[in-house]
Amino acid sequence: MFKRAGPDNIDRARRLRRDATNVERRLWWKLRELNAQGYHFRRQAPFHRYTLDFVEHGARLAIELDGGQHASPKNAAHDAVRDRFLANEGYITLRYWNSDIVENIEGVVDAIVRELKTRPYRPPPGTLRVPTSPQRGR
Repeated sequence: MFKRAGPDNIDRARRLRRDATNVERRLWWKLRELNAQGYHFRRQAPFHRYTLDFVEHGARLAIELDGGQHASPKNAAHDAVRDRFLANEGYITLRYWNSDIVENIEGVVDAIVRELKTRPYRPPPGTLRVPTSPQRGR
């Protein structure tokens, strides 16, 4: 069942959006261009106890940008737990190093589009499929 993110998670997501790195901003502008193809990405989106760097809920696709700190065993283990959690929710996670964006952003975006095309569209979490109560008298 869909549960709205708490105020702490929302504040954290807003702060992460405001303080985005240059690499995050570059990828965000490219992902926004995909709106013309019918996709709708969100950035720094609260999802359960996590904040996803970028997510397209309809395709159940999360994209994470990793800096050097993610190479440490502790952070790699945390990322693996997070990826398993997302997989249990029906999401696939694509991970890219910041250097991938700097060196080959077009290749990264092409890989994301290829993955999007393989994913079936499902309504985002929390979307009502059938109205729960009809509007009477209207």
